[in-house]
Amino acid sequence: MGAIRGGLLLLLAASSMPLAAGSVSGRIELFAEQRALRAEEAREAVVYFRPRSPVAVEPLAEVTVMTTRRKRFQPRTLAVTVGSRVRFPNEDPILHNVFSSSAGNAFDVGLLGVGEHGEVVFDRAGYVRIYCNVHHAMVGHLLVLDTPHFTRPDALGGFRLDGLPAGPGELVVWHDRARPWRQQVDPGQAPAAIAVRMELSQRRVPPHMNKFGRPYEAAPRSGY
Repeated sequence: MGAIRGGLLLLLAASSMPLAAGSVSGRIELFAEQRALRAEEAREAVVYFRPRSPVAVEPLAEVTVMTTRRKRFQPRTLAVTVGSRVRFPNEDPILHNVFSSSAGNAFDVGLLGVGEHGEVVFDRAGYVRIYCNVHHAMVGHLLVLDTPHFTRPDALGGFRLDGLPAGPGELVVWHDRARPWRQQVDPGQAPAAIAVRMELSQRRVPPHMNKFGRPYEAAPRSGY
């Protein structure tokens, strides 16, 4: 009887254990007009894994920051989970007005002087294209993800996602100037390193209107 009871306890313990975690790794190569680009340009990409069975997603514990500096968004690309907060500080000695018209995640922090900032909570998964209402050439990119499994490539284009749940899912590599690369993978099967090739064919500054839906006015020459 004791042996049977012990066996039952072992079965219960095994059934309560989480599925074995797996990993996915690979390397990204970028091309433009069939010409290979520098490996470090792959750092602008975001790599994420979405399990076929939905998993719980929590907002990031820390506020994520996208700064306006030297009339650029720095970093230019960010990824956060649903419900996360993003802060937009202005470090330039000129005014900026960060906004987005992206469906479901539109926002407008208003005019900000040096040292001021706006903060936004992103409650809906999707791609958010970010602009400045003052400067047409300023473009930023934010991915709001419904999965906690994401990373950014290193300077050689390499990436690795550890602690992934076993079972099938979709691996996605996203870059603002290319169509998303997608592949079905099962991290529990320990796949070999995955080679990702992406062709950059989209403009770095896409055509867009200001926050009022009108063309931008010619920027005055300020020397900055």
